Amino acid sequence: RFASAGDDGVVFLWNAQTGEKLFELHGHTHKITAITPFSSSDASEEKTHLILTASADRTVIVWDCASGRQVKKLSCFHSTVKCLTVLQRLDVWLSGGSDLCVWNRKLDLLCKTGHLTESGISALVELPKNCVAAAVGKELIIFRLIVSSDASEGWNVLEVKHLVDHQDNILSLVSVNDLTFVTGSYVGELIVWDALDWTKQVYECNFWDSSLHPDTQPEIKLTQSPNETSVQHLTSDEEFVFAAVGKGIYVYNLQTKRVIACQKTAHDSSVLRIEKLPNRQLISCSEDGSVRIWELREKQQLPAEPVSTGFFNMWGFGRANKQANQAAKKIQESTPVYFLELVGDLIGHSSAVQMFLYFGELGLATCSADHLIILWKDGEQESRLRSLMLFKKLAQNDDLELK
Repeated sequence: RFASAGDDGVVFLWNAQTGEKLFELHGHTHKITAITPFSSSDASEEKTHLILTASADRTVIVWDCASGRQVKKLSCFHSTVKCLTVLQRLDVWLSGGSDLCVWNRKLDLLCKTGHLTESGISALVELPKNCVAAAVGKELIIFRLIVSSDASEGWNVLEVKHLVDHQDNILSLVSVNDLTFVTGSYVGELIVWDALDWTKQVYECNFWDSSLHPDTQPEIKLTQSPNETSVQHLTSDEEFVFAAVGKGIYVYNLQTKRVIACQKTAHDSSVLRIEKLPNRQLISCSEDGSVRIWELREKQQLPAEPVSTGFFNMWGFGRANKQANQAAKKIQESTPVYFLELVGDLIGHSSAVQMFLYFGELGLATCSADHLIILWKDGEQESRLRSLMLFKKLAQNDDLELK
């Protein structure tokens, strides 16, 4: 099952396999600004599935997925809650707006920070040692949760550190593992952080520059507007960070600290979201209404031809250049070259595709500003399943002798 939320303030619960609408949840009066599932981790009781929704009406509602009923409505916020994050290990959830609030499963407010800024927290990511990183404009604030060992002591949330290394607003945050997290900004900066001591490991400000990627066709432009270089979304596995930058997709290797593959114009408009799929595949959606599937492939390299040592050699002359070319060839041979190949184009939306959910064998759900949610299925797999069902029916009716 999955939930969708819109600017109309309504939340729908759907069956991901059939597309059947299960529940229609009414309770908000303005657009939904954040939504997250919150499943019970308590072994002693029966597992409960909740959904938390925040709205521009300055409320957060907790819904029961099994019944579709409203469990509780919280309306104590001074501003719109822009992000909701569940900390499963501590069995609490956080709401981020003009302040950061910590709540338990019973929907009690455990603790909160003071008023941060009018713009408030735009994104949150969980860090080790009961910490979270919050994006507040161009600043990154590290908070630590002081967990109560005894009910009488209570909880507390402390501002531990302010990181002011970005030159512009932070648009994306992603946790790579327990040691690393990454942030991306509006002007195309990518920063790799140590998740334990919050020091800056790598700062990249022009990793999207086409002149640095010899495989891409350079574009001649006098100026580059910020939205063409803004890091809209980040996702990661243990090895790579995948960045949606402007209209392009970039694969950044965390070990070698360089871009190993890119599609500078993956879509005709800004890429809003990317996600890693199994088998080295990526999916991306864009403002232009397109949804595309890419595969990260290794390029087959041809053996290099011997270098001419003629007087008018293109790269210089003589023996010194030959030695340099041999050294470059060795480096080239030792590092595999990758490229992103388009393997699927999902055509169906007429406006910006804002998000998608991948359900593996059950398919994919996409939602768009055209008011549509589309369920996509693997054609070959669906055909095979239909064939199997047909054979079973024929066998049941004795129309087919199974050998």
